[in-house]
Amino acid sequence: MTVTSRERKWWKEAVIYQIYPASFCDSDGDGIGDLPGIISKLDYIASLGVNVIWICPMYDSPQVDMGYDISNYEDVYGPYGTVQDMEVLIRETHARGMRIMLDLVINHTSDQHAWFKESRSSRDNPKRDWYVWRPAKYSPAGERLPPNNWRSSFGGGSAWQWDEPTGEYYLHLFAAEQPDLNWENAVTREAIYKTAMEFWLDRGVDGFRVDTVNMYSKPEGLQDAPVVDPKAPFQPAWLLYCNGPRMHEFLSEMNAILARYGAITVGELPCTPDMEKVLKYVSAKEKQLDMVFQFDVVDTGFGKTHKYETTPKNYALPEFKAAVSRTQGLIHGSDGWTTVFLENHDQARSVSRFTDDGPEHRERGAKLLALMESCLSGTQYVYQGQEIGCVNVPKDTYPLENYLDIDSCLFVKMTRDLYGAENKQELDKAFSALQHLARDHARVPMAWDGKAKFGGFSEAADKAGLPVAEPWMKPHPLAGEINVGSQLDDPDSVLAFWRKMLRFRREHADLLVYGDFRDLRPQDKDLFVFVKEGPHGGGKAVVVLNFATHETRLDMPSAEELGVQHANFVPVMSTHGGKAKQGVLSPFEGRVFLVGA
Repeated sequence: MTVTSRERKWWKEAVIYQIYPASFCDSDGDGIGDLPGIISKLDYIASLGVNVIWICPMYDSPQVDMGYDISNYEDVYGPYGTVQDMEVLIRETHARGMRIMLDLVINHTSDQHAWFKESRSSRDNPKRDWYVWRPAKYSPAGERLPPNNWRSSFGGGSAWQWDEPTGEYYLHLFAAEQPDLNWENAVTREAIYKTAMEFWLDRGVDGFRVDTVNMYSKPEGLQDAPVVDPKAPFQPAWLLYCNGPRMHEFLSEMNAILARYGAITVGELPCTPDMEKVLKYVSAKEKQLDMVFQFDVVDTGFGKTHKYETTPKNYALPEFKAAVSRTQGLIHGSDGWTTVFLENHDQARSVSRFTDDGPEHRERGAKLLALMESCLSGTQYVYQGQEIGCVNVPKDTYPLENYLDIDSCLFVKMTRDLYGAENKQELDKAFSALQHLARDHARVPMAWDGKAKFGGFSEAADKAGLPVAEPWMKPHPLAGEINVGSQLDDPDSVLAFWRKMLRFRREHADLLVYGDFRDLRPQDKDLFVFVKEGPHGGGKAVVVLNFATHETRLDMPSAEELGVQHANFVPVMSTHGGKAKQGVLSPFEGRVFLVGA
């Protein structure tokens, strides 16, 4: 059966490279990455085989949540540059045959946005209804309480903030400084589309990564969430505020604007385990989003009531493989599309999480994951530093005070509030959880030159003889070992292997981008063995990956397993080059075989 998902489209075959402006490249020596720094690295990005760059929020912001708290959609955060710099970046990206996507953050604004300042100025202000305001509840003893028991996504506190001057609470699913917009108000929606979307589309932007894309429609009544964490006063409420009743109506309305510009979209879709619900967002027929990020894979090993309530590698390989199977299965027999990613600005480094970041194994682990991702179906995303095998900062050389992310800081505060500021055991447990999963790891400044000051983060200013400030976040202790400069001309480097894999993916797009995925041995605790089958019955590839730190025997799939009469395996790619052993996979070795008759 030919289904729409297998129609070839440029954005399905694209490799999209995500850039976190503060941490990518600093052009002027102030210690903060900026837009001219990104422009200076466009040739490097293009050389990877990238088709699209995605820029994390560069809008004007108080930076409580690193730009995901926007105070003006039509301006740029001063240390990053200007609107004119953005126009140059758009033009220079296009000049290299690449496209550009921005982050569309429209569930909430900053509390410093002019809209919210008006909204909180009085109860009868015309913009009062642009945000979600509710009166207090009161206990039998007369104690003032929030409107419901929803927990904020950051820390363990309430998702409601009391506003003394107007005597009501406002909703903030994230930080208190990020009030939620009221999408029920049609005038608000019109303003959002005009200022956050059309302003930048008119300047040549090619699409958006849509932040928290399933949270705009809040459930009627805003009822209490079920109690799943009895020791806490506020409860996780994702299942209530995600995928609300008017979500698809709102996205169809947005899509009508995006379609006029031919803009592409990828939505951030957390807390949606039901594949039928996911498919509705990405079905070509529904005309809402081109693709979404599902979090099944990157949430592997998270705690149940709080992501940090876990220990490193607290999962078995079959769980990881099952998560991959779920996201890959989205396109089977459907008109939907999927994405391939293991890292972004909200995730710790994949080498540390899913392989082994010790010096003996980290390069092998990085290559194994590069090979795996490049052989999975869907649009491929690569996060800055992933292409050089960046790992989490080590616990012993990167102290807790270096962690700056609001999510990390609120988690430490919650731990201190629960167990006491002097409880070293609980604080160390919290530190271990952060060293494993914190968002900070993705935000450590990029290392461009291991021999230069601060890993070459401000190399242009340094070479020009300008004063260079320490980066806004402490550099990676391993910047001297893991950096771009040392890998650029090394044919055995992680960087060279990523380039090779992205080329290989393009050459075999029918199988690797569009093919059907099937896990052949889902219960194997060491090996991940899957087959990719062409969408129209043409061709098969077998991918074998050893996730163990020891050698593992490799039994190739039988013809019966592959559904063919006779299987002849032609080796076409390996993480270990010509050093592969017959019938055995080395630690973190991966190979690809084409299946001939």
